[in-house]
Amino acid sequence: MTWTGAFGRGCRVLLNAIVRGLALTRISPNVLTFLGLVINIIAAILFGYANAQNYARMFLYAGLVIIGAGIFDMVDGRVARATNQVTTFGGFFDSVIDRYSDVALFFGLLVYYARANRFFYLVMVAFVMVSSVMVSYTRARAESLIGSCKVGFMERPERVVLVIIGALFARWGAMAPVLWVLAVLSTITVVHRIIYTAQQTRILDEKIAAEAAAQQVVPADRPKQQDKKSAQQIPSFN
Repeated sequence: MTWTGAFGRGCRVLLNAIVRGLALTRISPNVLTFLGLVINIIAAILFGYANAQNYARMFLYAGLVIIGAGIFDMVDGRVARATNQVTTFGGFFDSVIDRYSDVALFFGLLVYYARANRFFYLVMVAFVMVSSVMVSYTRARAESLIGSCKVGFMERPERVVLVIIGALFARWGAMAPVLWVLAVLSTITVVHRIIYTAQQTRILDEKIAAEAAAQQVVPADRPKQQDKKSAQQIPSFN
């Protein structure tokens, strides 16, 4: 077994132990989801309190806190399944809280760059915030029309990992390139989903149009068939 395989197995064992412990408490998965949001807000506050003198330390703390929030994000669904508390509302609630968590983190970065008087990166974070929301919105809106829209790379786990990397290695200026990557890949993902949805809805519209045309042809043939049937039923007196 390779060291990466051993590490992954160890993480699964630890995660399963956490899930079993939480399942024994019968805690609601929605509470775990909300706690993840609270922890992300703490990380956002750490971002916002950072300044030119302590930003490396504060960003490091924020990155570690985001990792802690990620644990709650990973276990809430598993706990729901382990305790038979899976509900439709739970999935909806988890999705909504995830959006708040994303916005909270970027809002903390907005405050930091505003206090540091770095206007360019203030605009960059605002753009990334909007793009991250649009990545989720385009998928949700598309799936209400075409059933599934999982194309694109920059999903929430990838965004969170990149923010963690930027925070942990902020001492070496990692956050700036992370923001560029988020901005570019999130935009590409949104555009990809728009194009994919346009293609799928065009196919769906053509199918609907064909079915509608088929339904219009059938009634037109029915009178002829009925007339033929009536003619066959008229008795002959010859």
